[in-house]
Amino acid sequence: MGKSKKEKRESQNLDDTQNSQDSKEVWEQKLKNMNAISKPLASRKLTKKLCKAIKKANGLKQTVKGIREVQKAVRKGGKGLVVFAGDISPIDVYCHMPVTCEEAGLPYCYVPSKEDIGSALGKTCCIIVMVKRHDDYADLYDELATAVSDLPMPL
Repeated sequence: MGKSKKEKRESQNLDDTQNSQDSKEVWEQKLKNMNAISKPLASRKLTKKLCKAIKKANGLKQTVKGIREVQKAVRKGGKGLVVFAGDISPIDVYCHMPVTCEEAGLPYCYVPSKEDIGSALGKTCCIIVMVKRHDDYADLYDELATAVSDLPMPL
């Protein structure tokens, strides 16, 4: 026949605990693949919130994706939260962008994997994304902007 409701719940609870252990292992593996300039790094919890904000912003067409587009938007005076992928090699591709963001006064941070950003955008991967502020997710955006601004900056 099939499992009873109680058996299904118990197996689901076991799966949830196993998934949390697996996610910790996956997180540790992602951290091993990061490059040298990936600071300030978002925590695991902050990375999940950033991906949620990216997904909402992308649905409302409030994202700028890719190095060229983000660089153009920053230089033209665009405002938003910039999220970098930390596992990009060679780093020469985007090593100038943190300085550009600092000069423009934009908050930025790194997440461990380009797949994290890509999955939030509905793509396979993405190196850099700028999330613009919108009324529909203004509370989440403000919370993330202050959290990213409070991250310890490299020397």
